[in-house]
Amino acid sequence: MNYVRQTPTSRRMAWPLQMGGLLMLLLPSLFPSLFSPLSRSYPSVFSEWNAPRPMHSHLLNRALQQQTSKAQEAELWSPLPNQGWEACADKQDTQSLGRKSQGYIQVFLDGGLNQQRMGICDAVAVAKILNATLVIPYLEVNPVWQDSSSFADIFDVDHFISALSNDISIVKELPSDYSWSTREYYATGIRATRIKTAPVHASASWYLENVLPVMQSYGIAAIAPFSHRLAFDSQPSDIQHLRCKVNFHALVFVPHVRTLGDALVSHLRSPPSSDNASSATHFHKGENDRAGAGKYVVLHLRFDKDMAAHSACDFGGGKAEKLALAKYRQVLWQGRVLNSQFTDEELRGQGRCPLTPEEIGLLLSALGFNNSTRLYLASHKVYGGEARISALRQLFPFMEDKKSLASSHELSEVEGKASLLAAVDYYVSMQSDIFISASPGNMHNALLGHRAYKNLKTIRPNMTLLGKLFLNKTIEWSEFQQAVQQGHKNRQGQMRIRKEKQSIYTYPAPDCMCKA
Repeated sequence: MNYVRQTPTSRRMAWPLQMGGLLMLLLPSLFPSLFSPLSRSYPSVFSEWNAPRPMHSHLLNRALQQQTSKAQEAELWSPLPNQGWEACADKQDTQSLGRKSQGYIQVFLDGGLNQQRMGICDAVAVAKILNATLVIPYLEVNPVWQDSSSFADIFDVDHFISALSNDISIVKELPSDYSWSTREYYATGIRATRIKTAPVHASASWYLENVLPVMQSYGIAAIAPFSHRLAFDSQPSDIQHLRCKVNFHALVFVPHVRTLGDALVSHLRSPPSSDNASSATHFHKGENDRAGAGKYVVLHLRFDKDMAAHSACDFGGGKAEKLALAKYRQVLWQGRVLNSQFTDEELRGQGRCPLTPEEIGLLLSALGFNNSTRLYLASHKVYGGEARISALRQLFPFMEDKKSLASSHELSEVEGKASLLAAVDYYVSMQSDIFISASPGNMHNALLGHRAYKNLKTIRPNMTLLGKLFLNKTIEWSEFQQAVQQGHKNRQGQMRIRKEKQSIYTYPAPDCMCKA
C-alpha cells in the first residue's frame, strides 16, 4: 500500500478545508432555524446575502448628481394648508352611560400591531352597541414574529380606561365569578359563551341579534376571531365618533415607548454628525439655513421576504433569487399565489410590485429630496439586508433607524418584541414632517388616516405610474422626474372623503372630523 506523505505546508492547506467541511455539517444542528422549511431564511439563506446589481443604474447615476433648487425644497417641506376639516372626535358627545351593563364582552385579536389597533377600536364600539362592559382585549401571539406582548405592554391602560370612562365601562380583568373564561378554556373545546361565527364587517343589528342573547344568558360573551368584525357603513354617528375617539385619542403607547420615540425624534431634528456629513457631497456649513433643516422624513420600507415572494415580481437578483423565492412561495402557500400567473412586466404595469429600496430612493430623489435629507427607516426586517439597501443609502447618507440612533440600553425594553418596535416606529412616524410608505399595508393605512386626522403631509406612491416608468429602461432622468412630480402633486396628504366600504381608520372624514 502506498502512502502519501503530508508536508507541513500541505497540512496547513488541508486544515481550513477540513474545518470548513465540518462547519457545513454542523450548521443544521447549530442553527436549525436557518434550515427549517418554515424558516424566514429557507431556502435562499445564502442568495439573500448577495448584493443585487442596481435595476435602474442609469437613473441612479443621474439621481446621485441632481441638486434641488431652494424654491423646490421650500415647497416640498412646507406643511399642508388648512383643508377645511378639523379633528374633533374627542369633542363630539356620544350617549353617556345610563343603563346597567348587560354583561361582559371579551375579544381575542390576532394580526400585527396595526390590525390589532383597529380591532380594539371596533371592540369598544361593539361594547357600546351591546351596552356591555369591555374586558381589556386579549392580543394573540403573532405567528410570524412570535410576539406575546399584551395590551398593557403596548398601550397605556389607565389612559385608555379614563379617556373612555364617559362612553363605556372597561375592566382590566374579569371578576372571580368569570375567571374561567380564558383563551385556554376556549381552545380546548366548543363553548356556549364563545362566538366564532361573527361575519366580516357585521352590522350593529347582527351583534344585537346574535351576541346579546348569549351575554344575557351567561353574563359574558367571548368573540374570537375578531379582526374586521364591524362594518364601516350604516353605523349610528355616535358609534363612528367613538371608534375614532379610541383610535386617535384613547390609544396611547406606554411611557417607555414614548420616551424612546421622543429621544429618536430629538436626534433626527438635530444636525447630523460630522462623520455622516463628510459622506454627503453637497453638505456644507450653511445647511442649517435649508428649508429642510431640523426636519425629517419617515420611510416605511415594506420590503420583507414574505412580501417579495408573494408578489411574484422580479427584484434584480437573477435566476438564483427567482428560484429561491419560488421555492419559498411553494413552501409557505403551496403555490396558491395569484400573481405568479402573470409576468413581471404585467405585474409592474398594473402597479402590483412592491417598490425596492432602490426604487423608493429614486422616487424620493425625483420628488426633490436631496442627499442632505434626514431619513428615518421604519422597518422590521428588509429582505436582503444591508446589501439590498445600499443604493438607497447612496442616495440618502443621513438615513437612520432605531439601532443607529439609540443605545443598546435605550432599546433594551423593546428589543426582540415586534409589536413594541412597531409602536416606536409608529410614534416616530406621527412626529415626522413627511411620511411615505413604499407599498400599501396595515401600517401605511393606519398612519395615512391618523396623519390625515391631524392634517400632516403623507406621500402616497402612485404604484401604477411608477411600475410603468421603471419598465422603461431608456427613460431619461428629466423625463422620469417630471412624470413623478406631476403624478404625485395630489398625493401628498390632500384630504380624501371616505367612500362606501372604505375604512374609517384610513379615511376619517367626514365621519370623525368636523368642517372647520
